[in-house]
Amino acid sequence: MTETAPIFRLLDVEKVYQIDRGGWSRLRRNPPRRLAALDGIRLMVRAGDSIALVGESGSGKSTLLRVLLGLTETSDGRALYRGDDIAVLTDEKRRSFQRDVAMIYQDARASLNPRLKALDLIGEPIRQHALCPEPELRDRVAALLARVGMPADTADRYPGQLSGGQVRRVAIARALASEPKVIVADEAVSGLDVSTQAQLLNLLRGLQHEMGLTLLFITHDLAVASYLCRRIAVMYLGRIVETGPTKEVLRHPLHPYTRALLTASPRFFEPIAETLPGEIPSPIDLPPGCRFAGRCRRQIDRSRTVASTSRRSPRRAPVAKSLASTR
Repeated sequence: MTETAPIFRLLDVEKVYQIDRGGWSRLRRNPPRRLAALDGIRLMVRAGDSIALVGESGSGKSTLLRVLLGLTETSDGRALYRGDDIAVLTDEKRRSFQRDVAMIYQDARASLNPRLKALDLIGEPIRQHALCPEPELRDRVAALLARVGMPADTADRYPGQLSGGQVRRVAIARALASEPKVIVADEAVSGLDVSTQAQLLNLLRGLQHEMGLTLLFITHDLAVASYLCRRIAVMYLGRIVETGPTKEVLRHPLHPYTRALLTASPRFFEPIAETLPGEIPSPIDLPPGCRFAGRCRRQIDRSRTVASTSRRSPRRAPVAKSLASTR
């Protein structure tokens, strides 16, 4: 089986925010503090792939998503889409990028204009990219609503007239309206009851296989990642600490942080006795080395100076083996 060309490629991406100390520190001209939201991120996303980005709040998942969407410029490194730097796309390639990459937001209701009916909300990207004549717009919107399991009369309803699950389906229909090649979803099923969550996961999974979509799914729920995505990347304080095939990572985690996440999800996975001592440190002015070293029971002296990533790839097998041998 031949490998497909990468759609997204992140090359040592960093995003650093400068924090003004204020007060006496400003008068003394002390240098601003550094908040490293992303630090040395390397990631490749191929066409048709499904990748889950997991980690607790503050790990950098949403910042990484914004970099991929071209909404946040990198401080260092490059974010590429089909080989082109996202930060310097030409106008023509930018329009193509905006059509090819669609977003499903965590707060679907807030992402929809409450004064517009579903017809206009879903029809907006269709009009923007001139995908069909205006007289055919209603039929096209009805077809999209049917694809996400909603009746055609939903087109004449406002977001306030829809339930939480229905709003998510309308948001998915709007994301599909531009005929995208990539769907980026930020906690797209969080905050819903179990049955509605299962319905939406089945919908996303079916759409990916039916349309050949590439899926990037941000979640804190390992069970969701296990069901929906073939690959997983575990993030902690701005770094990817472990990545590989989802089933292999969740069955045989190499990094202590991944093991701790699994310990917190015993309902879905075989319990692993790996607790997290202490609190997550501040992301401001972090020391070099492994970000997890201060909370790791298996740390070694090298962890304080060298940061490693656990990867499961034939080319990376020796690295994964050496990481396992240090624990």
